Amino acid sequence: MDKIREWLNSTPYKDYKIEIASADASFRKYYRLVGEHDTFLLMDSSLEKSSLEPFIRVTEKLLRVDINAPKILEQNLEEGFLIIEDFGNTHYLNVLNHDNFKTLYSKSIDTIITMQKTDITGLPAYDKAFLHSEMDLMQEWYFKKLLKKNLSKDHIEILKNTLEKISDVVLSQPQGVFVHRDFHSRNIMLTPEDEIGVIDYQDAMHGAITYDLVSLLKDCYIEFDREEIIKLVLEFRDKSGLKTSDGEFIKWFDFMGMQRHIKVLGIFSRLYIRDEKNGYLKDIPLTLQYLFDTARLYEETKPLAELLKQL
Repeated sequence: MDKIREWLNSTPYKDYKIEIASADASFRKYYRLVGEHDTFLLMDSSLEKSSLEPFIRVTEKLLRVDINAPKILEQNLEEGFLIIEDFGNTHYLNVLNHDNFKTLYSKSIDTIITMQKTDITGLPAYDKAFLHSEMDLMQEWYFKKLLKKNLSKDHIEILKNTLEKISDVVLSQPQGVFVHRDFHSRNIMLTPEDEIGVIDYQDAMHGAITYDLVSLLKDCYIEFDREEIIKLVLEFRDKSGLKTSDGEFIKWFDFMGMQRHIKVLGIFSRLYIRDEKNGYLKDIPLTLQYLFDTARLYEETKPLAELLKQL
């Protein structure tokens, strides 16, 4: 905190009061700078300085396509600090309910379509190797380290074959669009002006067209009726102008969802075991339910559903 105060003394915000705002799943912390008439956020990435350059670069890309990303007002890359625009305290998760989710999700679908116009130059590709490196987290951290299960050769073969089929479908859909990678209810803000504010995009890549749609509509922190969600999935397809059948697009969406939830099971387990962040344990059951319910819908992934049931 001493280094933060020392740096603030050299900025226009030296007289602002400092309050704790939040922390996230990484090692970043956020403080709110409170002035007489306005507030700003101070991002403390001193333990994760390498994330600042991507954050700054992707912010510039998003602002160029009129995505409401937080403007960067001051930066100290040496110490790992940024001062950014403050979108307030209201996340989608704070306000989503059965009465408003269709309206709020439809608004976010428009945001995804705009985000997908973002320049992807310099962003890494969500290729087959990366898709699999993410899915491998489930076996290592969820099965082995959290559940303490040693998979048999047959189990490992089932897993290998199913993950191949999942990545094949993911890669069969349109690729090469901007992917936020974490566009869910905790990273979508409703600003005081009732606009969407997009945050936590420093890990952006380019990849499959349904990735951010899955993050939004198969959110690991909140769930709504599948029939209504599928209507929103097809709304995205229609607004995007994609010429594909309902069945094919829903399959793209579902297989992308399985890839993401396989990864997230590993990540939530790792956050608990390695990083001692036990708050994510409570989100594993919904993530697992999404994966199981989807896997049993398709012949290619029914063996995975059976494996999950056994373990």
